Amino acid sequence: MLIVMDAHATPEHVERVCAEIRDLGYAPHPMPGPTRTAIGVTGNEGAIVQTSRISALPGVLEVIRITKPYKLVSRDFKEADTVVSVGNVEIGGPGVVVIAGPCTVESREQLFSTARDVIAHGATVVRGGAYKPRTSPYSFHGLGEEALHYLAEVREQLGTPVITEVMDKATLPLVEQHADILQIGARNMQNYPLLKAVGRSHRPVLLKRGFAATVKDLLLAAEYVVAEGNKQVVLCERGIRTFDDHSRFTLDLGAIPVLKSMTHLPVIVDPSHASGYADRIIPMARAAIAAGADGLIVEVHPNPAFAVCDGEQSLVPERFAQMMQQVERVAAAIDRPLVGRTPLVTGV
Repeated sequence: MLIVMDAHATPEHVERVCAEIRDLGYAPHPMPGPTRTAIGVTGNEGAIVQTSRISALPGVLEVIRITKPYKLVSRDFKEADTVVSVGNVEIGGPGVVVIAGPCTVESREQLFSTARDVIAHGATVVRGGAYKPRTSPYSFHGLGEEALHYLAEVREQLGTPVITEVMDKATLPLVEQHADILQIGARNMQNYPLLKAVGRSHRPVLLKRGFAATVKDLLLAAEYVVAEGNKQVVLCERGIRTFDDHSRFTLDLGAIPVLKSMTHLPVIVDPSHASGYADRIIPMARAAIAAGADGLIVEVHPNPAFAVCDGEQSLVPERFAQMMQQVERVAAAIDRPLVGRTPLVTGV
């Protein structure tokens, strides 16, 4: 249920409605807007029958039933796009944001070298894995806390926000101390205790779609985070498993306009994990921006042949520079600037 307050409702009116919702045994979620406040209601299994009690309260303009199971992340709850702010970077605004860096932090030198390169070409957030979920127990699983310290150094010395994956509740407090964005990987998209934990965090969350997750599954996973109070969530389409084996995964670009119509949350695309091959990243990146994605998250490595993880799907810095040039032109064609780069001059 969504309660829309009138334009003249006072903070006292809003609090009285919230108190009434709590008295009914549900949870209120006030959301101030530019002209009026809306209050979402969660905690009900079925329809709320006591709506007349709320409708009669001072300041209430309208009570709207929301039938979707994902309430707080739906367009019904909030029509305007959510813009996730990370330092000076805004994800979900008019501009297209690019996150880039190595799949795995292998050393301080490797991370700083890559970070300087991607920032020089327009990346506004640096990625790097400290804890890596791997299919094989014998694969490299990351440097852990050591890598987190390197990522924090990148932010301090280069002035760019950093993102890394959080694997479990045990390491969440440590990751929160060092990272600006908490990434929930595809394998953990339905790890509900972890989703609730990051929902109580003060850090923005990047939520990746699971290998076999539907769009509805992804939105319900996001609902777990937002229901705990963290409204700073970015969705990431990173490909799903299908019957075809031409790529590591099948990048579902059709999900982007669908998500943009169903949710107010920003949507970005990971063309690196989706394709699994470096030579396919740039075409998929171009297509993602054309389809309406708010940004990209891309793997870059100074020497992919010697990478300890996913080297075959990492761009070298020179190819990343080419990708940024092409993505900038695509973004300009749909009237969106590429954040972090000087705007193109298209006429005289």
